[in-house]
Amino acid sequence: MTKVFIIAEAGVNHNGSIELAKALINVAVESGADAIKFQTFNADSLVTKSAQKADYQQKTVAGDKSQYEMIKKLELDKNAHNILIEYARENKIMFLSAPFDIQSIDMLNNFGMKIFKIPSGEITNLPYLRHLGRLKKEIILSTGMSNLSDVSNALKVLIESGTKKQKITLLHATTEYPCPINEVNILAMQTLRDTFGVKVGYSDHTRGIEIPIAAVALGASVIEKHFTLNRDMEGPDHKASLEPLELKLMVQSIRNIEQAMGDGIKQPTKSEIKNIVVTRKSIVASRDIKAGEIFSLENITVKRPGIGVSPMKWDEVLGKNAKRYFFVDELIEL
Repeated sequence: MTKVFIIAEAGVNHNGSIELAKALINVAVESGADAIKFQTFNADSLVTKSAQKADYQQKTVAGDKSQYEMIKKLELDKNAHNILIEYARENKIMFLSAPFDIQSIDMLNNFGMKIFKIPSGEITNLPYLRHLGRLKKEIILSTGMSNLSDVSNALKVLIESGTKKQKITLLHATTEYPCPINEVNILAMQTLRDTFGVKVGYSDHTRGIEIPIAAVALGASVIEKHFTLNRDMEGPDHKASLEPLELKLMVQSIRNIEQAMGDGIKQPTKSEIKNIVVTRKSIVASRDIKAGEIFSLENITVKRPGIGVSPMKWDEVLGKNAKRYFFVDELIEL
């Protein structure tokens, strides 16, 4: 199987601090993830000043009355991006960021971003999709809160704007933080693949690591998972994020699953071949058998090792004459 592209989603868990953002990059590198991802937005372009916070944000962020007040503190400006992109390059991990507005798309494009991640909330943003589609870049599109019609419409805009279908990966997601297990609906990922004929993956917002691991076994080519330095930190996404050791365990588990998937051909493996003769059985004499005696239920049985006549030839052996004397437990010969 092709190597799964694992995105360690730092998002806004840097809390507006460059040093915290660098620490998150260090954790992503240590985990073995392929990319570290942040979020790029301009609060004034993203949300009205009166827009209320989501329910989960009300619980995790105290004080701020509106979305605007909350996210204004979490912006990363151009200089911050420059610092973090260079830091990621020095540490040999791909830097990604999800733009939330056209201005942010342009800034990331000017930084030479090769892969663009479209957040679930932008899947119905026609001007945004059209602008990004014209760049003809690799696109990872999250489909949280969407039905197949929403996804189809977004794909149509991206493709008609110039992005090749082969460059688009759809991520199944449930936009709730944390996501209830009974709302994961992970089989919808396969529905996306079968319906649209594109690569698929999974963006996980559950508390644990078992769901993204399962997604890999079901064919995900991309896994995205939020992580933090500490779940007890204040901020909208910390509570639904993995801590460093959990992120590392998830990555290691996914790499194990990759190896375990194999090529799908059912045949003895290299390590199994040596065990065939030890664990399979042969037809042997259950008592001493004289030359010329007929093989019967009374004088033959089946025992290990499997280096003699296969028990699958049992019916063929019954009724035949012994060509020589066989001692009890001796492998019979035809």
